[in-house]
Amino acid sequence: MHTADISFLSQLLDERKARQAFRELRLPGDKVDFCSNDYLGLTRHPAVRAYIHTLMEERHPAHGSTGSRLLAGNYEWIESVEKDLAAFHRAEAGLLYNSGYDANLGLFSCMGRKGDTIIYDQLIHASIRDGVRLSAAQSFSFQHNDLTDLEKKLKYATGHIFVAVESVYSMDGDLAPLAGIAALCSQYQAHLVVDEAHATGIIGEAGEGLVQQLQLEAQCFARVHTFGKAVGCHGAVVLGTTLLREYLINFSRSFIYTTALPPASLAAIEAGYATFPYMQAERRKLSELIEQFRAGISRAELLPGHTPIQAVLTRGNENTRQVAARLQQAGLDVRPILHPTVAKGAERLRVVLHSFNTPEEVERLVKVLEV
Repeated sequence: MHTADISFLSQLLDERKARQAFRELRLPGDKVDFCSNDYLGLTRHPAVRAYIHTLMEERHPAHGSTGSRLLAGNYEWIESVEKDLAAFHRAEAGLLYNSGYDANLGLFSCMGRKGDTIIYDQLIHASIRDGVRLSAAQSFSFQHNDLTDLEKKLKYATGHIFVAVESVYSMDGDLAPLAGIAALCSQYQAHLVVDEAHATGIIGEAGEGLVQQLQLEAQCFARVHTFGKAVGCHGAVVLGTTLLREYLINFSRSFIYTTALPPASLAAIEAGYATFPYMQAERRKLSELIEQFRAGISRAELLPGHTPIQAVLTRGNENTRQVAARLQQAGLDVRPILHPTVAKGAERLRVVLHSFNTPEEVERLVKVLEV
């Protein structure tokens, strides 16, 4: 039994509770899903489930990966999936990671050297912030989606310059002005990195993402597509040149020092990518539900944006908790997003719409929010 004094943990937790910022795990129960990132319902898709089982039986005799990619964990299927993902996303090469967090941490921590500069949107995901913190490069944020502020930071950047943005922001649900950002990166010879986590499967005719929809692939140093959202499984891929792939294999610690993805994950990735490009009807329905939701809100404060992520500002941790509790009591699974996850005063409900939600469910949601 551990005998050292660990009361300091209780003190830190008590301080968080006093700020109404205490986090807890909870189960969804049988409530209507307005919370998950399963935008297209692939986690519950029977054909996807069946295809995963078929792939496991046909492609790989073992269920484990047995080690890191650089030791015993590399196998033909994993390299085949990387090539297929690169081809789908019109990239030269790709490297699989165990999660979006691992991909961003591994990419950004090894990307900049001393004297280099990383500039990132102030609303960038925590995984990128953590990777930047581990990098030897100097780093600056720019005001969210503000091209003028980005250019101001670019003018003072030194060394190799990297600019990090998300195509769809996970807490606000808005799009990055990618064409303008790419133009600035070209002007200042900066390397553009785009996290497409919440665009994968959703943006574009085949769900290929915002970069490809705008035909900006050639202007990106790297793209990160994660599979834990609309693809309905787990893992991520970093897309770029063959040279970038070789560099990451040699310098990216979250790739080098971890066990490879197991075959079951590859089956889920392959099954997801075999399905979501053909879900145009689901994407159209999702767009209709987004417009229905936005048209129905008149009193609540909505952030702009027409993606499945709809942010309803509620301001203040306690008020946000209370509104979320009211929604939960009505059988609607909407979760509060509290400070410190978002800035103080920007607390909100993160309403996530899905192609499997019904107009009647959206109507119920709007009625509770408009009380």
